[in-house]
Amino acid sequence: MIKNIISANLPVDETYEIQKNRIVCGHGQKRICIVTGTHGDELEGQYVCYQIQKIINENMNLFDGIIDIYPAVNPLGLESMTRKVPFFDLDMNRIFPGDKDGSLVEYVAYQLIQDLKGANLVIDIHASNIYLKEIPQIRINETQSEGLIELAREMNIDFIWVHSASTVLESTLAYSLNDIKTPTLVVEMGVGLRITKTYGNQLIDGLLNVMKYLGMYKGNTVSKEPVISTDKNVFFLNAKEAGLFLPAIKHDFHVKKGQKIGEVVNPLTGKVEEEVLSPCQGLVFTLREYPLVNEGSLLGRILENQE
Repeated sequence: MIKNIISANLPVDETYEIQKNRIVCGHGQKRICIVTGTHGDELEGQYVCYQIQKIINENMNLFDGIIDIYPAVNPLGLESMTRKVPFFDLDMNRIFPGDKDGSLVEYVAYQLIQDLKGANLVIDIHASNIYLKEIPQIRINETQSEGLIELAREMNIDFIWVHSASTVLESTLAYSLNDIKTPTLVVEMGVGLRITKTYGNQLIDGLLNVMKYLGMYKGNTVSKEPVISTDKNVFFLNAKEAGLFLPAIKHDFHVKKGQKIGEVVNPLTGKVEEEVLSPCQGLVFTLREYPLVNEGSLLGRILENQE
């Protein structure tokens, strides 16, 4: 059942609408919510929403409970291929929990929280931006990790990153929901403005597996055991010089300490400005996709091998 959860008037006789599709299977009361499209340049979750509904519709007898699917919570951003909410120039994932008496975007954020709260699990799906590519991973704020790691293990992802607290994260959808005791997992995968089917299919298997864990699905599932790490095992690679980044390895690649990750070159002079070497032995789980860089630009992240 398609339902408008938010509808507000915009200039020029347009309407700001956020819709969800509620699928009710059997008589179970448990509810899982799949949310994506918070950033308009992230499309990986769109594929997941389509495929998971296709599976549910073809196998209704295997599901029991309520599945709410929110494919586009920033519809204007998706339509215009922009990360933020157009006209307002706001990052939607920096204004939660919102304000019912605030601006339009604050009101939208507030109403979305009200609609999601109380679910047994919310999956907040993100891609990376247009600059970086990520392996399938779940990121959990260390202050809210209790209970979430157990759920994240069921999600068939490669890596669970328990990261340190930061004030900006307190204004995200996931932080706000976890703060009111609605378990929410943040998935990061792929790259902006693209769809990586292999990653999407991997996450779909994870959604089925976590639904089985919650008692909402009785079909066959697959799941892998993820690596779990804190910040101390994550190394950031930042450009020391401006130029064109040319990677020497592929994304999702295991490297040795001192191995060449790539070069930053100068197209004007034809010189290599910087040779980027790995500071440790581990997995390159983030790699620069957009080649132009400035000093300080993120080139990649490496998850150090854990003994």
